[in-house]
Amino acid sequence: MQPQADFNPTLAAKKLLREARSGALATLMPGTGDPYCSLVNVATAFDGAPLLLISKLAIHTKNVIADSRVSLMLDERKEGDPLEGARVMLMGRAAVTTDPHDRRRYLARQPEAAMFAGFADFAFYRIEIAAAHLVAGFGRIVDLKPRDILIDPAGADDLLESEERASAHMNEDHADACRLYATKLCGAPDGDWRCAGFDPEGLELQHGRVALRVPFPQRVNGAGPLRAVLVQMANEARAV
Repeated sequence: MQPQADFNPTLAAKKLLREARSGALATLMPGTGDPYCSLVNVATAFDGAPLLLISKLAIHTKNVIADSRVSLMLDERKEGDPLEGARVMLMGRAAVTTDPHDRRRYLARQPEAAMFAGFADFAFYRIEIAAAHLVAGFGRIVDLKPRDILIDPAGADDLLESEERASAHMNEDHADACRLYATKLCGAPDGDWRCAGFDPEGLELQHGRVALRVPFPQRVNGAGPLRAVLVQMANEARAV
């Protein structure tokens, strides 16, 4: 099927990827090659690659160690018939990541995992996406390439290095702005929305297990431009 004229599959897939907090991980059983599916919690790296925190004691981790090929399905978890909601299936290979930013970003989105993230049998994994398949309704079934849903981090080192400080500043000093972004720009119910992090194309808000993707009006590569665009968005939200 071809996408409808008013539908942007790239934005839809990016939204699903950044807002997902759990998904179905498919791996291959050693020896037989039989498919094995399990429920996992997820987060995303700065460029959008999925991140997992899994134990060597789990069957899916043993499968990944033997064969790194995986599929990960993420859906929007909307009310009603789940088959009427959007979902994206990501295919690629999973490998251990020791990048401290990957660890930090995962725990910012899955804070309850901090209690076991340091256990010897647990490790963070990054999925290098090879292909994606988006299903977002009738006439909205699209195959995507990694470049369609990942973000090129080139030139955004300053933003990455300042992300943790900027997120803490928003949550400590500008919680009202986070609530405005959620309720006015995204139409979400009021609540204790907090900033979970930034990347060059947007920010993530989180309230409990619910996450929201708020796209920036233009790409942001550093702390200075980030402050400017956050003020711009807050003013827009107040005007709604």
